[in-house]
Amino acid sequence: METLNILGTGSAMVTKCYNTCFTISNGDEHFLVDAGGGNTILAHLEKMNIKIQNIHNMFISHNHNDHILGGIWVIRAVGQSMLNNKYDGIFNIYGHKSSLDALKDISKIVLQKKFLNLFGERIHFIEVENNSEFTILNRKTVFFDIKSTKLLQFGFKVELENGKTLTFLGDEPYNKDLKSYAFGVDYLLHEAFCLYSEKDQFKPYEKHHATVKDACINARELKVKTVLLYHTEDKNILNREELYIKEGKEEFEGNILVPNDLTKIDL
Repeated sequence: METLNILGTGSAMVTKCYNTCFTISNGDEHFLVDAGGGNTILAHLEKMNIKIQNIHNMFISHNHNDHILGGIWVIRAVGQSMLNNKYDGIFNIYGHKSSLDALKDISKIVLQKKFLNLFGERIHFIEVENNSEFTILNRKTVFFDIKSTKLLQFGFKVELENGKTLTFLGDEPYNKDLKSYAFGVDYLLHEAFCLYSEKDQFKPYEKHHATVKDACINARELKVKTVLLYHTEDKNILNREELYIKEGKEEFEGNILVPNDLTKIDL
């Protein structure tokens, strides 16, 4: 059974949870999407019993520190496993050119040469462009430019083996130009920085983010079956699920998921 393993759910400056990242998993093999901002990624992979040797594909959506810096730790862990003869095959890193260049540049500064020597040999950097299509874990995966208002960022749509579809919109509000990637999908992963009722406190629009209400209006208009809300503030962490679902249900009658870190969702 395919699963969504939620490694982190928070926005950039959270302290009560980890930054947003997850895997789409098929048995023992995992597609890692973003990596958060630090080596907590390794701890959370371990807690979810996801072995680094079973991650052969990683996607970095954009260059913000809460998405890309954890990728350096993943590269180091994969590289060490390769050098110890405990990793089979190639590690593919997907992203647009500026994200791949940033990963390489940071790696050159902070990683030892023995890891850098693996670049191009067993660690491959694969550039995505708008509407690029790849097969990842036997699934058709189409990457797209999310039309970010801040920084070039990509999302993707994937066709799962059970026939269902999942779209990841990145960490900015849905842009109506992306309808072909999001309409009618089974799972829509949509950022929701805070409750609409608390917009004056958290100021999501100034940060180019959406509220729970906004995300659920989009889910309704896109006729999706399930909307998953992530990349949130953490001040409401103890009651986040209850509060977000309550506000979301006022706009969307479908299924609303507000996962915590280390949540496993069967797809």
